[in-house]
Amino acid sequence: MSFFSDLRNLDRNNVGGWPKSIKIFFISLVFAIIAFLGWYTYVSNQQDDLAAAAAKEESLKQEFTQKQAKAVNLEALQQQLNEMQDMLRQLLRQLPSKTEMPELLVDISQTALSAGLETELFQPGAEVPKDFYAEKPITLRMVGTYHQFGTFISGVASLPRVVILTLHDVSLTPKDADKSKGGANGLLVLQGTVKTYRYLDDDESADGKAGKKTPAKAGGQP
Repeated sequence: MSFFSDLRNLDRNNVGGWPKSIKIFFISLVFAIIAFLGWYTYVSNQQDDLAAAAAKEESLKQEFTQKQAKAVNLEALQQQLNEMQDMLRQLLRQLPSKTEMPELLVDISQTALSAGLETELFQPGAEVPKDFYAEKPITLRMVGTYHQFGTFISGVASLPRVVILTLHDVSLTPKDADKSKGGANGLLVLQGTVKTYRYLDDDESADGKAGKKTPAKAGGQP
């Protein structure tokens, strides 16, 4: 009988009486299934781990190459950093100092008057210390023409000290009185808050840092 004939005529209740070729076939089939399941549950997981490890290796190689390039240029980068810090110190020194701040505020106010602006409000607020500088808010309301405001800005830029003015919640609108006249004289109202800045002296910076470390002790005294 052929193999397929033996396979069709198998007696399921008498496995021991099966032909030898059929027994070898089923043993090989069971072995193949076991081998496939073992590969799928064990080897395939290892292949996934290997692929993940290979990807991580490539990432680490790129990171190493970048860090190596930085390490080679470390001395040059440190020198550039020192030069930039020196430039920053020089620029900070061009800002007004603590003793020059009152005079600077007067200069800004006088510059507005010289430009022909009508200053209805010019109220400096309390200083707010930062890391290496202090900001001074100024609440103001000025009335003038577009060209007068331009002259004012140009005059502030021409002051001996470097003056930085930043705008915060500032609006520029036509004056209410001009609306009824059709805006013939072109007066505008500038109102809001501007901030100017000065550098902190070394002792001020040190005091500020020390004050930040012990606020509870200072406030805990009766």
